[in-house]
Amino acid sequence: MRKNKVDIITLGCSKNLVDSEQLMRQFTANGYEVEHDPHKINGEIVVVNTCGFIGDAQEESISMILDLGEAKKQGKIGQLYVMGCLSERFLKDLQQELPEVDRFYGKFNWKELLNDLGKSYHRELATDRILTTPNHYAYLKIAEGCNRICSYCAIPISTGHYQSLPMEVLEDEVRRLVDQGVKEFQVIAQDLTYYGRDLYKRYALPELVERLSDIPGVDWLRLHYGYPTHFPMDLMRVMRERENVCNYMDIALQHISDPMLKKMRRNITKAETCDLIARMREEVPGLHLRTTLMVGFPDESEQDFEELINFVRDVRFERMGAFAYSHEVGTHAHKKYTDNIDPEVKQERLDLLMRTQERISTAVNAEKEGKQFKVMLDREEDDFYVGRTQYDSPEVDPEVLITKDRKLEPGQFYTVEIEDSQAFDLYGKVIE
Repeated sequence: MRKNKVDIITLGCSKNLVDSEQLMRQFTANGYEVEHDPHKINGEIVVVNTCGFIGDAQEESISMILDLGEAKKQGKIGQLYVMGCLSERFLKDLQQELPEVDRFYGKFNWKELLNDLGKSYHRELATDRILTTPNHYAYLKIAEGCNRICSYCAIPISTGHYQSLPMEVLEDEVRRLVDQGVKEFQVIAQDLTYYGRDLYKRYALPELVERLSDIPGVDWLRLHYGYPTHFPMDLMRVMRERENVCNYMDIALQHISDPMLKKMRRNITKAETCDLIARMREEVPGLHLRTTLMVGFPDESEQDFEELINFVRDVRFERMGAFAYSHEVGTHAHKKYTDNIDPEVKQERLDLLMRTQERISTAVNAEKEGKQFKVMLDREEDDFYVGRTQYDSPEVDPEVLITKDRKLEPGQFYTVEIEDSQAFDLYGKVIE
């Protein structure tokens, strides 16, 4: 066990990661050495930032806590603290079942940890962070919470009502990060679409993106987790007109059959969804859409699923992720419906959906062969340099594997000609 060392472990989404980065900055301001997701967990203090989205994520968080509890008993680590969505949602149960944890904190009260340790929370550093990403890109969280009433989703239970961060605060944060060398920003929220409704009484995402794109040094802005209902279409104009706003939109659709959309309480129809996608692609030629879909929602029939598969084949999303329905305590679906789709059927449907998307992704990537793209270089590996185009978000999208025929610098942009492709990778060479 290393004295004065804090190990912070982040599970779940990039929104959690931003919280961890802010906590790391507070610890360093109090004189601690801090490591994030360390190879060797041996800190005097260990903090686990948990995810509570679906069953698999919850199990991962619990397993991590149990392993660390054992390490604590053996004297390999010191104090053990837990924060984040899982402990926000199941605080009382966790306190009873995991006594090896010194204290649990929720999604928003983790700042109390500093006070409990006898240290100061520096309010002047509230939006300062120690980046856990490569120095050239960062996640920018523009809001907390969610006001949607999707029947399957437990996230509002943990995060509460939507809270937009003021534009001026976000602009200041971006300027500071640019000064640190950040060139690329992944703009994130549980629901980008709703941004500004609570604070400015209007859908203000297009204005925010314009203001952020005006900041010198911002080379790429990429948008994550839009909601299809009441989507602010003026955002497409901003994307089309601003060179540094990536032609990329992550918009979770979940399903397409009207019976499923109604039961999921998505407040949109199949026809409206298809119209939205068509308008977005018309407004921004070359737009790459990423979506997330769900299989196995209660009463999902073979016809519902077949409709979903046909939708994916017809629309040809450039990027897609999917997951099987998880029956989450406290949600409307848990109260009203029976989780009546066999787990094996859920998995079969999920596998078929992903195989369908893999074929589409293979074709989409093949269309890039022979073309040139601006590529951000992320890192060097043994056989290739690895980068991304504007259409590729870190961790979840395809990468560009670049021939090592010259010395290149991570964090820099290069023009790359694509020579070959697979479903989830492009291969190319730098031409300038």
